[in-house]
Amino acid sequence: MLSKMKSMVCYFTKGEAALWCISVMVIAASFWIFDRENFLTIAASLIGVTSLIFNAKGNPFGQLLTILFSILYGVISFTFAYYGEMITYLGMTAPMAVFAFISWLRNPYNGNKTEVKVNRLKAKEIPFMIILTAVVTFVFYYILAAFHTANLIPSTISVTTSFLAVYLTFRRSAFYAVAYAANDIVLIVLWVLAALCDLSYLSVVICFVIFLANDIYGYINWSKIQKRQEININTVIDGNLEF
Repeated sequence: MLSKMKSMVCYFTKGEAALWCISVMVIAASFWIFDRENFLTIAASLIGVTSLIFNAKGNPFGQLLTILFSILYGVISFTFAYYGEMITYLGMTAPMAVFAFISWLRNPYNGNKTEVKVNRLKAKEIPFMIILTAVVTFVFYYILAAFHTANLIPSTISVTTSFLAVYLTFRRSAFYAVAYAANDIVLIVLWVLAALCDLSYLSVVICFVIFLANDIYGYINWSKIQKRQEININTVIDGNLEF
């Protein structure tokens, strides 16, 4: 047991541990100041920020936490009639996180199940991704309009960024974190609008500000992981050629 705890502590760098601890403290403080009632909100926030630090390491466990976060966030969105967020997270993000979890498990780096093999999208896949995203956005706009979704345009943009994020996560691209960061910005706007009606939602705003910081780190770390993996692959190839 002690060895497992020690390995878990050593798994994260000091910077990552500090980022997670600060994120948790800020989320807890914002809940205490602005809310104190909606415990589902703080539960979702803590699970969400924990999933991000694991995702930043390329660890499939992060995707399991993403599934749980998506379910809780869908319920929270329903309470403010953000049906776009509810439908997006329950009908798209959660199912795609399941596929991403399977994809990450099937593509470990050098057999290491705690680190996914980072993938570079081929040029021919990018137009397909853009067209698919446009179709999803178009369809969801009318679905959200039919549900009389609050703040329709920002909600639709959230669908766009969310789909890009889950697609890139599934494809194991470092740019997944960039798409999630864009989604965080949209969600900050959405929940600021909600907070104008109910100040308790300020805790959700702060939550997504923290998520933004973590997603920025996620992109930085995945870029480092990608370079390391590619250098190792090239080293192996060169070694084989020399042999």
